[in-house]
Amino acid sequence: MIQVNRLIIALILTGAVAVSGCNSLKKMVKMAEDQELTVEPSPLELHGDSVRFDMTAKLPVKMLKKGKVYTVNTFYQYGDSARTEVGSIEFRAEDFPNGAEQEPSKSESFAFAYEGEEMDRGTLYVQGVASNPENGKTAETPDMQVAEGLITTPKLVEVPTFVAYGASGYNNQEELEPTNVNFYFAQGSAQLRSSETRSGRGDSLRNFIAEKNVTRSVTITGTHSPEGPERVNQNLSQNRAQRIEEYYREQMDRYDYQGAADSIDFILKPVVEDWTQLRDSLEAYDGISDSEKQEYYSIIDGSGSFEEKEDQMHQLPTYRQVFRDIYPRLRTAQTNILTVKEKKTDAQIITLAKQLWQKLVGEDTLSNEELLYSGTLTPSLEEKESIFKAAIEKEDSWQAHNNLGAVYLQQATEAGESERADMVEQAVTHLESSLQRQDNAEAHANLAIAYMMQGNRQQAQDEIEQASEMSPSMEETSAGISGIRGAIEIMNANYDQAVSTLSNAEESAVSQFNLGLAQILTGNYENAITSFQDALSQDQNMAKAHYGIAIANAQLQNEQGLYDALGKAVDANPELREKALNDLAFANYSESQEFRNALQ
Repeated sequence: MIQVNRLIIALILTGAVAVSGCNSLKKMVKMAEDQELTVEPSPLELHGDSVRFDMTAKLPVKMLKKGKVYTVNTFYQYGDSARTEVGSIEFRAEDFPNGAEQEPSKSESFAFAYEGEEMDRGTLYVQGVASNPENGKTAETPDMQVAEGLITTPKLVEVPTFVAYGASGYNNQEELEPTNVNFYFAQGSAQLRSSETRSGRGDSLRNFIAEKNVTRSVTITGTHSPEGPERVNQNLSQNRAQRIEEYYREQMDRYDYQGAADSIDFILKPVVEDWTQLRDSLEAYDGISDSEKQEYYSIIDGSGSFEEKEDQMHQLPTYRQVFRDIYPRLRTAQTNILTVKEKKTDAQIITLAKQLWQKLVGEDTLSNEELLYSGTLTPSLEEKESIFKAAIEKEDSWQAHNNLGAVYLQQATEAGESERADMVEQAVTHLESSLQRQDNAEAHANLAIAYMMQGNRQQAQDEIEQASEMSPSMEETSAGISGIRGAIEIMNANYDQAVSTLSNAEESAVSQFNLGLAQILTGNYENAITSFQDALSQDQNMAKAHYGIAIANAQLQNEQGLYDALGKAVDANPELREKALNDLAFANYSESQEFRNALQ
């Protein structure tokens, strides 16, 4: 009987403890109504591929009970019923020995992956759970909203419209070609001998003049061998140069240039008492030894006047040999003629290019450089496509493949959704072919754009990194590469670096817009407005630039600036109306009548 009573008493005590434990959990949950939950930032913001935030939970004093656990579970709910578990903050009484006098407080950093536009409007909730680890009993608070989400301003980033074309290698500017003819004179004479005019050199000059090449200048350098007094040498050099000018003009009269000689700049350069030619001639001369040559160099580099050095050379054992073999070649009038290189006009090149891709003329009608250059002479993407296809057939170069890939990228930006993917795929194929032929910055940069258009940001970053480490064939491509790189840095949430990179980008509407966006994301709102205005100066119909100005003004609490810019954005692109209504960047203003009026 006694044993039965003891059993009854034990059961009563156990039940009392269970009821007491259950009441403790309920009391904790009840007190949790007064907990303070702070989220930063609020609303939540998207950066890169994830949403990151800090949350601080502060509990009422005396809420934590010995042996019990209180957990703040966090989740993001969006759409109809989609829910992403984010993380939790756990409180134990033993971790807060002063919990009866001080509010237990704990902070944690959280992040969850962004999985698409369906997450753009959602709510961050918490649910408190009081639990008893010994028996597994729990009590839960209702779901509590702690933040809205998401501000998706970084998604406004524009994929650059810049594409990198490889240099054609063709120069359509005036180029001068040199023609050199030397005439030789007898010792101490400036008379042009008939043996010289009838020589192969004389025939060459006459034939050249007879062709009536467009000539810009004729530079005649008269020289003398190192002998004789200064006055004689001065006259010899000058007279020899003048005699060749006279002969040149005589030949022009003979071939009826009809005054064209007046447009030619004749430049006479008499060279007097200069040892350079003798030194150069000795170095190339194999008639004497190196030690014997050194005797001449020592005299040339030594002290004394020109005539004194000449007298010293007369005493050298090899002088007569040098005088015989080298000195005659120093008595010259060196004639350098600069003529305009004959080229096709741009109109001729583009006409022949069209005939070439239509198979109306042969491939040899244009050089590869001319054919590639013709692609710059037409704004039509269809014609560019035909030109670069013809260039691939003619000479399977990296430039031709890269440039065709660039054309497909440009066509993709103008194509409908169904055609765009195919155009980008064609671009990738030719850009990879370009790299197979030669590693080049242009193809890497274009591949970065292609991968951005495909949503493959990691590959885009890999390609632009390689492009940035190389020297492009065209100077302006470097600025274009900076524009692409800056856009990728915004996508990767590297905003400070993006500001720096985009400051060196090409001055296009897209790059200026992306710079403004990066400045907003670094809190530099005044400069952001300036950059957006610069973008509008490049493209006055760029609705997103007005939208960016509205966001910057919202951060600056400039309501009128916000409403004015938002109205212009919606006027330029009515689709932005719905975006603005749901954009939490305007949460502090969206309920005002002025805001609604701006969207009308």
